[in-house]
Amino acid sequence: MSFSFTDPKPNNEPSFSFTGPADGEERLQAITDLAHEILRLVAEVRRQISN
Repeated sequence: MSFSFTDPKPNNEPSFSFTGPADGEERLQAITDLAHEILRLVAEVRRQISN
């Protein structure tokens, strides 16, 4: 299993991907969803701080 960050998206938020065995897909999707939410919250905090 691996976890990697990829180039930032146009809105400057990092993107990432998981690879792993097929039977881990459900768990990976849950982790991915959590990671997206964490990044969304971090971006929101950054916006609030910079205002």
